[in-house]
Amino acid sequence: MKIQSILITISTFAILLYSCSSGGQQADPSHEAAAQAASYSPTPRLQHPDWAKNLSIYEANIRQYTPEGTFKAFEAHLDKIKALGTEIIWLMPIHPIGEVNRKGELGSYYAVQDYKDVNPEFGSMEDFRHLVDAIHERGMYIIIDYVPNHTAWDHAWVKEHPEWYMKNGDGEMIPPLGTDWSDVVQLDYEQEGLRDAMVDALRFWVRDLGIDGYRCDVAGYVPTRFWNRVRWELDQIKPVFMLAEWEARDLQMQAFDMTYAWSLWELMHEVGQGEANAAALYHHFYRHILEIPRHNILMNHVENHDKNSWEGTTEGNFGGTLEPFMVMTVAIPGMPLVYNGQEANNQKALEFFERDPIAWKEHPYRKLYGELLQYKKEHNALWNADWGGDFLLIENDKREQVFAFTRNGDGDQVLYIANFSNLPVEATLQGSYWNGSWVSMKTGEQDLLSSATAIKLKPYEWRLYHR
Repeated sequence: MKIQSILITISTFAILLYSCSSGGQQADPSHEAAAQAASYSPTPRLQHPDWAKNLSIYEANIRQYTPEGTFKAFEAHLDKIKALGTEIIWLMPIHPIGEVNRKGELGSYYAVQDYKDVNPEFGSMEDFRHLVDAIHERGMYIIIDYVPNHTAWDHAWVKEHPEWYMKNGDGEMIPPLGTDWSDVVQLDYEQEGLRDAMVDALRFWVRDLGIDGYRCDVAGYVPTRFWNRVRWELDQIKPVFMLAEWEARDLQMQAFDMTYAWSLWELMHEVGQGEANAAALYHHFYRHILEIPRHNILMNHVENHDKNSWEGTTEGNFGGTLEPFMVMTVAIPGMPLVYNGQEANNQKALEFFERDPIAWKEHPYRKLYGELLQYKKEHNALWNADWGGDFLLIENDKREQVFAFTRNGDGDQVLYIANFSNLPVEATLQGSYWNGSWVSMKTGEQDLLSSATAIKLKPYEWRLYHR
């Protein structure tokens, strides 16, 4: 049907926007909630919860966080996590894990057996409720990992609703195509009953347990129109924060507050391995400025559970560039992530299917992260989404070694300069708007900087200033 032949009313226009944001798929008119979600989304721009304006996020692996591997044991560490400056806690999946086709002794957190219960390995539902309350008492927020694309082979739905699962030509249920995820079976989102059941489970944890949102696994494998409905449904309960494990702008139109900065991690890894240099960072961020709406939030990280378990430690991935990248991921647009163990400079790839507790120790990175994340909170130029300042790249005559930019907020400016090479360098930064006196985050002293004078940097040296 041609748009020109439609008499567009306000409500139908909203529905058109909704279906356009979901890759051209039409909203299901037979489902009242989905239609409401469309009509209550007259603009493709969602509203982030106000409390997220200057916060950072901390990913916690309950199984590996403490020797006990329980909610109760983890709760004792909340004050340390808050002191680090990370006030949104993301828990990896907390649900019971399937036993059929299980990988390893304990299985993958992402093979969910029941969406409305907790893994007894971690404790009871009351233990989890107590943890949620303890987090909120500290003025912090909690989101939990949700796995909507597939279930364990022994999830009750496999027998009760086999029509909710994808099948091959022989009518057999299958794991997600193109993966080695043999411990899970693929769901079919063309099934209205499945969509309703998923929304019911997602509402449960927000409504009955009081969580503040979700990190959604492989979110791009699930139709965007479903996520648009989910966000509307959850926001009727309370303002939530939604993180998608994906990197696509359309997911942030009406559904998610934040997506992963996957492509940035890959580029940083290439720089850390000597396969690219600082010039590639300029290329990446010039594209970023053009392609990423300022309202969107990307999650900037040097590590997460996938990268740690499957690709190794931060030192192995980044070498001498690790520290300047740690600082950069706090200062660029987006929200920085700390994965548990980074603050202790964790030296091992944590096992994924077995118990492998983090070897906690004191390390200068705890102090550094604490200072950086507090710095982010104090300087509105570094805040998230529209709350933050303009992002302006500063060119220089040694761009294969040196990367520099400013963030310019409401009466607040931050300047970042770093040498991403293993050689000392003298670089002259271009432009004049950044010239003048700056206060160093490291020393608290004033430095007079100018495009007329070269800046001397040691190998892998970084500087962060404000004024």
